[in-house]
Amino acid sequence: MPTQTRTIGATSAKHRHRDSANRRRFAILMIAGVAIASNTWSAGPLPAGGKFVAGAGGMSVNGKRLTVTQTTSRAVIDWASFSIDKDNAVTIQNGSGATLGRVTGIEKSSINGALTASGSFYLINPQGIVIGATGVVSTGGRFVASALDVGNDAFMAGGPLTFAGSGGGVVVNLGKISSTNGDVLLIARSLVENDGTISAPAGSAELAAGDRVLVRDAASLPQTFVQSTGSRGDVVDKGTIAAAQIALQAADGNVFALAGNTNALRATGAATRDGRVWLVANDGAAHVHGRIDAANADGTGGIVDTAGAALHLDDADIHAANWKLNAPVFHAGPLTTAALLHQLNQGTSVTLDASPGDIVMEQTMRWSGNASLTLNAARSVTVGPMATLGNTGAANLTLRADAAGQGNAGSVFNLGTIDWSKSSGVVASYRDSGGQYVSGTVISNPAWTAPAYSGVRAQITDYRLIDSVDELAAISQDLNGSYALGRNIDAGSSTSTFQPIGAGSASGFTGQLDGLGHTINSLSITVLDFDTAQPTGLFASIGNSGAVRNLKLGNVGISDYFGPMGALAGQSSGVVSNVHADGKLVTYGSTGGPVGGLLGISTGVVYRSDSAVPAGSSSAAGGLVGNNEGLILQSFATGGAGGGSRAAGGGLVGSNSGSIRQSYATGSVDGGSGGGGLVATNVGSIVESFASGPVASFVRPAFRGGLVADNRGNVAADVFWDRETTGQASGVGSGTPVPVTNGLTTAQMSKPESFGPTWDFSAAGTWIMRLAATHPVLRWQVAQ
Repeated sequence: MPTQTRTIGATSAKHRHRDSANRRRFAILMIAGVAIASNTWSAGPLPAGGKFVAGAGGMSVNGKRLTVTQTTSRAVIDWASFSIDKDNAVTIQNGSGATLGRVTGIEKSSINGALTASGSFYLINPQGIVIGATGVVSTGGRFVASALDVGNDAFMAGGPLTFAGSGGGVVVNLGKISSTNGDVLLIARSLVENDGTISAPAGSAELAAGDRVLVRDAASLPQTFVQSTGSRGDVVDKGTIAAAQIALQAADGNVFALAGNTNALRATGAATRDGRVWLVANDGAAHVHGRIDAANADGTGGIVDTAGAALHLDDADIHAANWKLNAPVFHAGPLTTAALLHQLNQGTSVTLDASPGDIVMEQTMRWSGNASLTLNAARSVTVGPMATLGNTGAANLTLRADAAGQGNAGSVFNLGTIDWSKSSGVVASYRDSGGQYVSGTVISNPAWTAPAYSGVRAQITDYRLIDSVDELAAISQDLNGSYALGRNIDAGSSTSTFQPIGAGSASGFTGQLDGLGHTINSLSITVLDFDTAQPTGLFASIGNSGAVRNLKLGNVGISDYFGPMGALAGQSSGVVSNVHADGKLVTYGSTGGPVGGLLGISTGVVYRSDSAVPAGSSSAAGGLVGNNEGLILQSFATGGAGGGSRAAGGGLVGSNSGSIRQSYATGSVDGGSGGGGLVATNVGSIVESFASGPVASFVRPAFRGGLVADNRGNVAADVFWDRETTGQASGVGSGTPVPVTNGLTTAQMSKPESFGPTWDFSAAGTWIMRLAATHPVLRWQVAQ
């Protein structure tokens, strides 16, 4: 039978892999003297020869029970032996502290009775540890069973611990291990195996094999990290594991998720940890032959990560939002395709990461539903001539070459068919600027429409990757192209002078740039044209059909004499979505154009974007947009605004004749002729928004308002300001007033009920009030 996922140098038969690994495991167990089938161990009825070597406490024996009472928060006890016979018990009374028990004798530890600890308990025995079929381990904090050792001083100091040593014993669980509030970690060089049950509802359950293992506290990573190789140890799960997170790691051995029951591995998430399962065998084989569940604490999401030099997936059953697989190369034949297709059809999105090689999809994959398929290759992605990739539902398909942004001429070759004619999702291919795109047969859905405010122009798009400042500047040579950032770009390392993209163009940038969440750092632009006002920013201007999304601009430094100016663009009539900017803008002219932290002038859409760039101008100045004639939705500014003696500043917008909805400003405002916490001059509409930054003016008399300096438009009844932090008793300095009751105290600003029925603070609502916050924030901020 062919392997499920072939890699360079991998053997060719799945069962030969499994049989060879099983023989090796059996040999290890026999050498260690473990007779798992009969569960016989050389063991005493209770631990013996215990003495405190760090910390303090006492011990007592009452019949079949040994009680250890610890009087310090941490302690180390050396034992001549540590085994517990059936019907016997050991109780560690250590409060919420931690105890390390180290076996210095020559006997393995056999836990066939009960072991409990109120806090954390670390059991170390280089000869090996087995929790027998009748053994029950229960702790309030972390439980660690390890054949590798750790130093007393390091343990007593707390913090990350490195387990190492030459201990060749195995760690095996045949019984029940549970931790109420902590982790369960099993560590050894040669073999770690779970044939019983492990429960850690608030923590992580992890099995790690290697000759050096780091143990740490991490919210979104495994608690264990195998640091060195050479042991060729295996990790095997044939039992049941339920925890907030789960990790099986073998540095250069194999990982087996073999359990055949319905809930072999179940990561349910907790308040501080997402539901995630890691199966990692970087230099070995990862075998997935059972059911794996992963979900966050609220029942949504969940990720399963599987990595190995070879992957065996034939009867995998993944129930999670995402399954991420990593191998050197993917050539997906019939069995791999069937395994992946099964997961997609049951709603699990699949991501294949090939590093350092290619991805080749050789077989047809048609699935229904919304689960997406992502193919990330370090080099190139190929859809074979006999293959069709198709979806009926709302799934997205991503074909990404040069996944690390190395500029290696990675290409996308569609030699078969991509059929999205019955899907509402999108197909995006990304290839290096020096690579190729072969489109093959591509069928789109004539009824497809772009998601609102996305700026996506077509259902199927070929993007050229931008990996350097020079490639960024080269966008000016094709202002209608589709681009994406392949990596973070350090513009400060460039020796060339950067000119705004599209400077001098009448239509501006009419293409699309997807930052893919990457950052352009330290972009520096200086434009000193004393004769004409030229729009200045990363882009000079963004045209009607232009779109920029999912981009971060960090530490920008832009100087212009007249403007208009913004970190992203001097002016935009297109779509700006999910863009962040921070840095500094400087204008030198006494009659400069509008300046905004993100955009100087906007007649288009600004959606879910923000700026921390202080904006100043002798004209209109706004923390996000200088002059808004379009739509600003679910966006915010923290950088503030100021201006010259004739200028007014607004925390979000300088001059608004468009629409502002569900947005806010918290930056300070110091205008010359006036200042508004949200807007300086308003002739448009403002709905469901707020301001909380201090408002001042250095020219008196001047118009100042907690919301608007001069209001000639519409400010809805659900727009509020913080009277205390803005320093303004009135919401409007001049013009149409707003009710005084819309001015809230800081205490009121921290309560959702103060904002009325139009503000949605529900689980799926626009707004959220974080713990100890002084004002609401947008839910998408927290999601990021």
